[in-house]
Amino acid sequence: MADNPTLQVEKRTDFGKGFARRARVADKIPAVLYGHGTDPVHLLLPYHDTFLLVKDNANAVISLKGLEDPAMVLVKDIQRHPVKRQIMHMDLLLVKADEKVDVEVPIEIIGEPKSGLVANQDLLNMEIFAPVIAIPEKIEVSVDGLEDGVVLSVADIKLPEGVEAKTDPEAIVLSVTTPQEVDIPEAPTAEEETTEAETEEETEESAE
Repeated sequence: MADNPTLQVEKRTDFGKGFARRARVADKIPAVLYGHGTDPVHLLLPYHDTFLLVKDNANAVISLKGLEDPAMVLVKDIQRHPVKRQIMHMDLLLVKADEKVDVEVPIEIIGEPKSGLVANQDLLNMEIFAPVIAIPEKIEVSVDGLEDGVVLSVADIKLPEGVEAKTDPEAIVLSVTTPQEVDIPEAPTAEEETTEAETEEETEESAE
């Protein structure tokens, strides 16, 4: 656990919306820790330090201090305010260094296909089964030099050692195509707008 980022946490015994609201005012995040057959433990996490750990890694593995026994946890769920996007609550899963876990990670397209072509990404995230101590923050897929008509599925993606795909292997990740030209109608000139207005007036007069 020494290599994991560390958070100093507090156990909490009070519950309810009122307590949670007061905790957030005090820059604390209500959280629950569970896993390995243990009873759930309710915690308070320091907001700023926690935010920094999870802002670029939703599957962060963290060592907790402040409990009776040191604990290594995986961030399993983050609940955010629907408008302000502030962290409102977190679920933490108790894990061990020698186990694997199911997580979802983003897919990032890198490189450029052959000149004049574009890569259309169909799958944004992939479910994987990965070692706790080696969860990739993202899965990179290179499109360097790919030709028109190439289609890559989950089965075609090379994953880091020890990582298995849980997403359907036939799911399409991306396709390489020629950009489609879109005809954008030209804006009418001032003369055309005047003619259209006169036509509308004549139509209205005829109707009267």
